[in-house]
Amino acid sequence: MFNVIRRSQIVGLMAMDSSTATRYGTVEEVWIDDSGRVVYFASDAGYTPFEQIATIGPDALLTYSELALAPPPSLRRLHRMAIRTPSLSTPLGWVEDFLFDWETGDIAAYIIVGEIAAPFGGRAVLFPDDVEAIDAEVIVIKEEARDRLQSESEGLQGFLSEKSQQVKNLVKRMGDRLAKLLSPQERPEVVRVKIKEVRDELAQSGQHDKNALEEASEFLQDKWEDFQHSLSRTGKRMKQAIDSAWKRLTHSS
Repeated sequence: MFNVIRRSQIVGLMAMDSSTATRYGTVEEVWIDDSGRVVYFASDAGYTPFEQIATIGPDALLTYSELALAPPPSLRRLHRMAIRTPSLSTPLGWVEDFLFDWETGDIAAYIIVGEIAAPFGGRAVLFPDDVEAIDAEVIVIKEEARDRLQSESEGLQGFLSEKSQQVKNLVKRMGDRLAKLLSPQERPEVVRVKIKEVRDELAQSGQHDKNALEEASEFLQDKWEDFQHSLSRTGKRMKQAIDSAWKRLTHSS
């Protein structure tokens, strides 16, 4: 939940090396592999593995290296891909946008449009559990999937990507502070107390909207376990990204 982002929120961002601040182009597209995971983003420089991403902000995408490759084989473009059921050859709609975890590459939700989304005002949310297969040019969904579609407001309400930028900033600031105060083994009641303490500290400064603070606090409380998992992955990702970049560079030379 903490690292879930929309495709539309990442396309257009400036890609930069986090250590040198070297810019190497804007993000033009994100690509999935044949298993349906997001694995590469394309920029002016080429194709960069998602494992190289250090962080994604509102204005830029920072990477561990400037690694950019030629287009790998078997990549698929999920944006605008058609949707159908096993019993129909005619598409029922297409993917207008999608949410994914940029650390793992897992798709979190599809925002679909077309005939299938008509009951929801033209846009609906499809969840990965209702996808049977992702072929080269079409997503095949379960026959009963349309019965489980949701509106955007209902289906995406639990994702940080759908919060205001103010709330996102507060979640990050509070999360960074809490990471220093809490261990992974802390009991839920201790977590609740510490989140309240950090919220009250920020409220006393008078610099933050109270409603945004409350929303950020509630999000952290609900998603604390996800936040801890994200923190534990960060160090591993950095080492894996550096090792991978080194292997690719030495193998090609």
